Amino acid sequence: MLSHVIPPPRGYTKAPNSLVRHPRLGSDAKVLVLYVQGLPEEDRDKALGEHARALRMTGRAYQKAKSDLVTHGYVHEKRESLDAGRWRTVQVFSNEPLTADQAARVRAGVPADGYGNVGPSARPDAWPAPSTHSPTVGEPTGRTAGGQLPADEERGEDSSHPPTEVTVETESESQEQEQEQEQEREQEQDPGQGRDLDPDLVQDPDPAEVLLAERVLLSLRHQTRELSLGVREARKLGALAAEWLRRGVSAGDLRLALSSALPEGGVRSAFGFLAHRLVEKLPPHPEEAADLLVAAEPAPSPPLLPIACDGPGGEHMFRPHASWVTTCGPCHREQQRAHWADALARAEADPEPPRPPWRELVAAEARAGGGVEGPPGYGTRATAT
Repeated sequence: MLSHVIPPPRGYTKAPNSLVRHPRLGSDAKVLVLYVQGLPEEDRDKALGEHARALRMTGRAYQKAKSDLVTHGYVHEKRESLDAGRWRTVQVFSNEPLTADQAARVRAGVPADGYGNVGPSARPDAWPAPSTHSPTVGEPTGRTAGGQLPADEERGEDSSHPPTEVTVETESESQEQEQEQEQEREQEQDPGQGRDLDPDLVQDPDPAEVLLAERVLLSLRHQTRELSLGVREARKLGALAAEWLRRGVSAGDLRLALSSALPEGGVRSAFGFLAHRLVEKLPPHPEEAADLLVAAEPAPSPPLLPIACDGPGGEHMFRPHASWVTTCGPCHREQQRAHWADALARAEADPEPPRPPWRELVAAEARAGGGVEGPPGYGTRATAT
């Protein structure tokens, strides 16, 4: 890889390489630290969530970034009680990891063991005065942990070559790893995110269907960023999503059912939202759906009893198809034929006189004193004089 780095002459923010190259911090967390560090002093006295909204971070992305910063010591929170039963949350922000004791010193306005004080609580008059006793006997020793040792650059000058780093495993890093593992165990045991799923809903999932369901869940990020899932989260929901496929739902219909009609306020937790939707919108089994359709059909009405026919001919019985029918089919057809034959004979015996053309009708109306107007182009308006 070829790199061409030009140091900016002004308007830049200095960031430690330990932050930029941190392997366990996400990009959102790093951008949030750099954004807050580059703000003027009067604009930093805000909650971290307001700065995240200024960066247009979604709720889930901000919660993940804040969790990483709290886990690795860049952000510390503490609730304090005020007068009249009120409470407030004090956030301590730093571009270098701080321990709980160092964060308490910063809240009290005391430098945190070598780190300069940050935030509105910085009071130079609260700092302890330097000691006047003699230095400790002994030769100076080298650094034991942390920091960077520049190899080929001068202090205070910009250079495109990054300084060499000393990778020393410290006790704080091991503690951070233990905290991360403990946090992951707590998240796996957390019943509030929809992980305690009903075992009756998932019955012997097919591995092929589970794999297809995980791919559908991971592809939801292409529909909307609010439904972005990690591999482990998709694996936890794969069995329940595979139950949809086992009940006859296609992969496209499953993707549409999970990504459509999202809440107006947005999705704060993609895992919890999808777990709730997978359980609440789970379609019934094909056998249950057929039983529901059969149950929904109206019961057939009982057949009517046979009655005597009112038609011509001898007395006979028939079963009517409706309660208002009084004649059987053959008798009804015979009555219809007789009716129309009689109507035709009367029409032939006394035919109606032919109707005169409309022009003669208009002329007759005009002579009688009426004013009738014929169709356009065929005559003029007739008026009485």
